[in-house]
Amino acid sequence: RSLVVVHFWAPWAPQCAQMNEVMAALAKEHTQVTFVKLEAEAVPEVSEKYGISSVPTFLFFKNSQKVDRLDGAHAPELTKKVQRHASSSSVSSGSNDSAKEDLNVRLKKLINAAPCMLFMKGSPKEPRCGFSKQMVEILNKHGISFSSFDIFSDEEVRQGLKTYSNWPTYPQLYVAGELIGGLDIVKELEASGELDTVCPKAQKLEDRLKNLISKAPVMLFMKGSKQVAKCGFSRQIIEILNNTGVDYETFDILEDEEVRQGLKTYSNWPTYPQLYVKGELVGGLDIVKELKESGELLPILKGEN
Repeated sequence: RSLVVVHFWAPWAPQCAQMNEVMAALAKEHTQVTFVKLEAEAVPEVSEKYGISSVPTFLFFKNSQKVDRLDGAHAPELTKKVQRHASSSSVSSGSNDSAKEDLNVRLKKLINAAPCMLFMKGSPKEPRCGFSKQMVEILNKHGISFSSFDIFSDEEVRQGLKTYSNWPTYPQLYVAGELIGGLDIVKELEASGELDTVCPKAQKLEDRLKNLISKAPVMLFMKGSKQVAKCGFSRQIIEILNNTGVDYETFDILEDEEVRQGLKTYSNWPTYPQLYVKGELVGGLDIVKELKESGELLPILKGEN
């Protein structure tokens, strides 16, 4: 099976240019793999179809089926994924054994990615089967904190986890890396009253937001990270903050939809980035630019105002 890697990129994002260089190097090494570049904003229908909300994003296809995805400028991870999928296309038993071992390592990481992990069809907001929908409803009803993985987004995980866990159907619920079971098991735990003791409770969103905005004296909620900003506004505010020499921490709102939407309401500020000092909202990029021009930014960041 031939592997196709599609890079959704934007000309304004320097990290995309860097990843194009990585792709060019990988193309020389893996001549059997096809690498394609798509300017995300030039093909909005395609970007929307595949849920491209930031750049760079990489999609992996085999036989016209999407088998994997990578969000962000992570050169080592891109290299690993290309190597893994390219090797799984090989027919030699040696490479198949190696690929199987790599998959098991990946599955172990995934089931331990959060204290409570749900492998489901679709997402909690848009379940794509009745069983997954019921599972999400039960977990939400009990205020259980969980992360999820859409098994439709990765065929390798979808098939591999069945063997790894010796559980043939989805959804599958894991707590602390251990399989709890599917919908029927969770219903039994709910009926017996054990579900609340087995699964971790969710922290109230408002409490979580308060903790996050006070996590550091200066907190920036942005798209991406200090190293890889994923929108022009976030990139500009990072440049301004870096020039002040003041320490600050960041939170990538693209990694957590609950925080992304909740903070807009909590702060009554509809856009990102958002800058907080000592738990208080300073504002977005325009406000920060004004403060910089007036000479007020540095004293505010240092907590002198």
